[in-house]
Amino acid sequence: MRKLIEICLDSVESVLAAQHGGADRAELCSDLFEGGLSPSIGTVKTVKKLCTLPVNAMVRPRGGDFCYSDTEFEVMKEEVKAFKEEGVNAIVFGILTPDGMIDEERSRELIELARPLPVTFHRAFDMTRDLSSSLETLISLGVERVLTSGGEATVSEGADTLASLVRQAGDRIIVMPGCGINERNFRKLDSIINAKEYHMSMNRSYESRMTFHPGHIYMGGLLRQSEFTLSGTSEERVRNLISLL
Repeated sequence: MRKLIEICLDSVESVLAAQHGGADRAELCSDLFEGGLSPSIGTVKTVKKLCTLPVNAMVRPRGGDFCYSDTEFEVMKEEVKAFKEEGVNAIVFGILTPDGMIDEERSRELIELARPLPVTFHRAFDMTRDLSSSLETLISLGVERVLTSGGEATVSEGADTLASLVRQAGDRIIVMPGCGINERNFRKLDSIINAKEYHMSMNRSYESRMTFHPGHIYMGGLLRQSEFTLSGTSEERVRNLISLL
């Protein structure tokens, strides 16, 4: 059976590139430097207007940990409702308790708001105390998919654990490996893990259209690339990866 490829991206142009490259699905975020935050409603609307690729929308109100305040949780609920209204394919979120467990009560509430859409629990899963137990919790909640690097920084490091999670999951939930997979290591990792779906970022850097570069002005912190070097999904890299399937 052909593997399904989801591309993580943060712009309308990147969704179009992933679509033209042959990807099966997009996970739409903003601020990939933070690991992916909620996209703007304008981005979601425009993607739905211009693209035919199924789009899963990230619901994550800030960077950092996955233990949210009451007000942050209210934001998440409003985003689920708004993205659902715009016709996204699925909702992506992750919520933990302070002691590193799946926040079952809040997760259940978001799942109910998202229905009938499917739900992906993102890599907050990797921050839990016990992956095997957490997987069973997600199954009991009715989550359709979990994005994970096997409790490690990258899929390469977590490959053996991911293979174990895939076997544990069976047909009850989709274990979708993600983080550090690319066209060079995909076949090797798939031979170990044997998942049904994979999540990856196929980025490229390109120069801004700006010809005037005031080099002493920054729009954010210095731990980032120049305002005049942009990034987005590479259609060619997506196509090359799809050709391996």
